[in-house]
Amino acid sequence: MSRIGKNPIPLPSGVTVEVDGSTSVAKGPKGEHNQHVPEGLSYEMQDGQLVITRPDDTKTMKARHGLVRALIANQVTGVTEGFTKKLEIVGVGYRANVKGKVLDLQLQFSHPVEYPIPEGITINCPDQNHIEVSGVDKQVVGQVAAEIRAYRKPEPYKGKGIRYEGEYIVRKAGKAAGK
Repeated sequence: MSRIGKNPIPLPSGVTVEVDGSTSVAKGPKGEHNQHVPEGLSYEMQDGQLVITRPDDTKTMKARHGLVRALIANQVTGVTEGFTKKLEIVGVGYRANVKGKVLDLQLQFSHPVEYPIPEGITINCPDQNHIEVSGVDKQVVGQVAAEIRAYRKPEPYKGKGIRYEGEYIVRKAGKAAGK
């Protein structure tokens, strides 16, 4: 069996998971999350845990088994705890703040960058140099954080830009002095 797929998914109290054909719906205290899942696997509840089994041991079924288990486990985590990505802004004059449904970024361009906050995502700025992106869907949270980071990636000489919290930037030496 798949090492990941054979593990049952524990369902905390207040969380329900329903799989209907190719759609998995998880409901919990943080909200509801729909996920497309490949067909061909069987799902059953045993002692408050969701167990996923596959019909045969073909290579594609083995791959789907682990994938579906990971997707549904992320759904359960999302509707109970949620997912958060933290970003740091480094640089003189670089700052961020939330104005309604728009993230306003000052990144030393000739204009402010306004990023519209997607549905289901919460963006919080505890101060001008930190951004917290949170939501129920792990993929969407990561995508939004990556899109914000892409406006001004950290550069290797001074380290200025938007980076993930705890990300290490490999620094390069500047120009060598002339003769």
